[in-house]
Amino acid sequence: MALAEEFTAQRAHLVAVAYRLTGSVSDAEDAVQESWLRLAGLSEEKRAGIRDLRGWLTTLVGRICLDRLRSATAQRERYVGQWLPEPIVTPLSGRSADDPLDVAVRDEGLRMAAMVVLDKLTPEQRVAFVLHDAFSVPFDEIADILGASTDAARQYASRGRRALKDAEPPPRASLAEQQELLDRFLRALLAGDVQGMTEVLHPDAVLIGDSNGKARTARQLVVGADKIARFFAGLVEMYTPELLGTGRPLLVNGDLGVFLGPAEAPGSRKALDAHLQTMAVRDGRIVAIYDVANPDKLTRVPAAEPGTPHPR
Repeated sequence: MALAEEFTAQRAHLVAVAYRLTGSVSDAEDAVQESWLRLAGLSEEKRAGIRDLRGWLTTLVGRICLDRLRSATAQRERYVGQWLPEPIVTPLSGRSADDPLDVAVRDEGLRMAAMVVLDKLTPEQRVAFVLHDAFSVPFDEIADILGASTDAARQYASRGRRALKDAEPPPRASLAEQQELLDRFLRALLAGDVQGMTEVLHPDAVLIGDSNGKARTARQLVVGADKIARFFAGLVEMYTPELLGTGRPLLVNGDLGVFLGPAEAPGSRKALDAHLQTMAVRDGRIVAIYDVANPDKLTRVPAAEPGTPHPR
């Protein structure tokens, strides 16, 4: 098999590794592309010395992503409000079976709820934990990536594991259950029914908005079913039910989501910014709502599919 074909066979796996490490689609794709350039730049002799291409590329992508994570940590200190991973958005009908992103989001570890939890870790903890626990990379190789001892690499992974223990996200609910909950919530929202929204939300529900100050959303966490329901009720008064009811369904990191495109509001009401929302479900209720409004993270939303109905 030619080198390019061998690499292409690993691309979906490498995208999954890089995205889980960085939380950025663009960074993940750049890291995978850089790994190809480095592989292609090796001499025939050095390429012949690679016994496990998948393992070699996984380690290389981990090293590239560690550099990007360390750079991103400084950038996020200047970020306005909450930060969410850049979403992987796919049509409800899915993409080509060969699309690396479409293949990657089938992994539960890439759902938004799981990605948000990973952001609690330091770059070193994230690399050690993800590479070892999710992709079975040996600690001696992780140590080489981190520039640390094998024992230190084990400690980073262990600290990451402990940090995530109490924040373990719920498992992915079926799309049918997600659709049923979303329909109930939207019906209550468009009717201005605070009690109806509250009944769909988990008592410990949280709303996380991400705009970097470039669009309107909640800058602070909104915690609790009643507070979230009242927050959305306020949006109905601000934007009108007609605007909020124009969302179209799609998949966000493999889970059901809704995209609201930008729209002008009638009269003196405020214009609506673009929003991409998805959720997590626990015990049959919505336990988290993720609202991505930063336009820089919405550049990859696919065009509407002909005949796709809006959630009702």
